[in-house]
Amino acid sequence: MKLASLRDGSRDGQLMVVSRDLKTAHFATDIAPTLQRALDDWNFVVSQLQDLSDALNTGRARHPFPFDPSKCASPLPRAYQWADGSAYVNHVELVRKARNAEMPETFWTDPLIYQGGSDDFLGPHDDIVVPSEAFGIDFEGEIAVITGDVAMGTPPNGASDAIRLLMLVNDVSLRNLIPGELGKGFGFFQSKPATAFSPVAVTPDELGSAWRDGKVHRPLTVEWNGKVVGKPLAGEDMVFNFPALIAHICKTRNCRAGSIVGSGTVSNKDSSVGYACIAEKRCLETIETGAPVTEFMKFGDSIRIEMLDEKGASIFGAIDQVIAPPGAA
Repeated sequence: MKLASLRDGSRDGQLMVVSRDLKTAHFATDIAPTLQRALDDWNFVVSQLQDLSDALNTGRARHPFPFDPSKCASPLPRAYQWADGSAYVNHVELVRKARNAEMPETFWTDPLIYQGGSDDFLGPHDDIVVPSEAFGIDFEGEIAVITGDVAMGTPPNGASDAIRLLMLVNDVSLRNLIPGELGKGFGFFQSKPATAFSPVAVTPDELGSAWRDGKVHRPLTVEWNGKVVGKPLAGEDMVFNFPALIAHICKTRNCRAGSIVGSGTVSNKDSSVGYACIAEKRCLETIETGAPVTEFMKFGDSIRIEMLDEKGASIFGAIDQVIAPPGAA
């Protein structure tokens, strides 16, 4: 089942079921007006949503219409929680190696997670508005899950049952603001502007055999200005799977339905697959030559993040965005 939110002028949009081929959609508002409402009542509405999805995919839906991802908000236009991890420890290791910093051994056994802003997500085709190019504009291609309720102390094997949906992520970072913020010892804030997610969120069964071990085993295609710069394998080198990340955030508190948990930048030890964020490319350049060469994004640059199935069909639709200054529209 694939779900999306139509931007309609309200804060939370209108819930839609989307066909497997991403060509048609059908309003699901008679079942649940918004995705958050569906998540709140998941056990009650999921069978109804699945019936509508089956009807749409077999041509039996009563009022289908063409699906246009450019009219979508984020599947969850705002969420109760956005917790982003760094499950691909190779990414962290490269960053620290580039600045000659030793990496603590605990990074391989205890996940890194930060609390992102969840009150204002970007739509999948919205411009990324940044006040200045000098901030060091970067994309980050990731995977995320949306959870149901998870009780405090839930172990990973229990947390897996709470995964309701999966999405792609562009976790925009302003790299030149990060050192000053982290130097204060209190984490990210201004350096992490609004995040974008894929047009549709999908239930794990939509991934078939690609969803196993709490990971998505497909390449993530990242295009910068129309050029493919990375196809890292999302199922490779993921040290902490999604159940482990969820269990980590539930160590001392409950996690409520509608929480989004991110994987962090998809990163492989095999650098020949390319990169899912510019910072990683710059780290590799620094390690190899002593200084970075690749510049960060400029106004007018585009970023596209997508995942295809084994037949070449888009699973989540594409995040397709352009960097813009304030007032450009």
